[in-house]
Amino acid sequence: MSPFLLFALVFCSQLMAAFNTPLPPATYGDHVSILSIDGGGIKGIIPATVLIYLDNALKAKDPRTSLADYFDVISGTSTGGLMTLMLAAPNSSHSHQPLYTPSEVVQFYKKNGPEIFPSHFLSCPKYDGEFLKGKTVELLRETRLNETLTNVVIPTFDEKKIQPVIFSNYKLKTESYLNAKLSDIGLGTSAAPTYLPPHPFQNDGVQFDLIDGGLAANNPAMAAVSEVIQEHNGENEILLLSLGTGIPKPKDKLGNIFDDACQVFWLSSHTQVFYEAMFSTGITHYYLATIFPALLPADNYLRIQEYNLPPSMNEMDDASKKNMDNLEKVGKGLLTQKVKRMNVNTFEPFELDHTNAQALDRLAEKLYAERQLRLKRKSMEKGGRPFIKTV
Repeated sequence: MSPFLLFALVFCSQLMAAFNTPLPPATYGDHVSILSIDGGGIKGIIPATVLIYLDNALKAKDPRTSLADYFDVISGTSTGGLMTLMLAAPNSSHSHQPLYTPSEVVQFYKKNGPEIFPSHFLSCPKYDGEFLKGKTVELLRETRLNETLTNVVIPTFDEKKIQPVIFSNYKLKTESYLNAKLSDIGLGTSAAPTYLPPHPFQNDGVQFDLIDGGLAANNPAMAAVSEVIQEHNGENEILLLSLGTGIPKPKDKLGNIFDDACQVFWLSSHTQVFYEAMFSTGITHYYLATIFPALLPADNYLRIQEYNLPPSMNEMDDASKKNMDNLEKVGKGLLTQKVKRMNVNTFEPFELDHTNAQALDRLAEKLYAERQLRLKRKSMEKGGRPFIKTV
């Protein structure tokens, strides 16, 4: 065999191995990367649409990889938790391909949204949740937390114990009872009070009575950062992409919050839960906007959120075709908007000089470079030839 042919075979084998290799642990790199997705029901179409852009930017560099090959942690609450599982669960046993791509997630919402939130509903909760339960079990099968393609952090809330429950791969080292089926975790974090029934189940002898993770952390970014800090002891810089599901203009935020009789009934019978949730949630974005300029590079934190969502689009269960199409347009429109950062004194966002799409392009460069660095260092540690960077 000629030396040239031998080199070509070695190069190709390394290339294909790199394409099919999971992201090496953060100990081989310089950064820990986090993707965080807020709760918001059918409004999950907005962050899913934004993720299509990032997924395409990364696939342009390496078409065989998915988001799970670039993020050390994918975190989500409620609808964001379900999306997290779609992006991080394997599509079959012994596969490193995810259950869904972001584009397929959007199609999932548009196809199944009307069945999850039908136009006819009960009194309280509004929906029986049977379709969502059946679809979640069908997709996630018997897959458990320890089988995800990358680490996940999914907040839920136990209404009997009156405390948050955070399902995290990092916690499995000491809390084995958290190694639940992904279907139970997904149904628990998305069980929004007044909309869907609680999700009780047992795992490893422990009883869970879960309701929407939004009562613990509707924006799960801080929970994910906390898990990473505990795991890595601040040895790596954090890269954080946090995606919102849209909020209305300030004057429209509170609206007629107690006009729904179902909401009034739930609040009256769950006073302790409500007060605990009030103290557990709140100003996540404020904390992160403060932490990153002080302790980490500000550019390592990107928050993409629609701050002027039309009130008509703010209902988490409006699964009409018109509304879902409009939510998709909002997601696409966010890409052309300027990046916004929070003024930590006024809580008002202010614009930077580049768009969200440009910021996602820069993030894709960082994520790709980090992956290449880890592959190279891991290869060299094993005494092999350094991985030759792909073009």
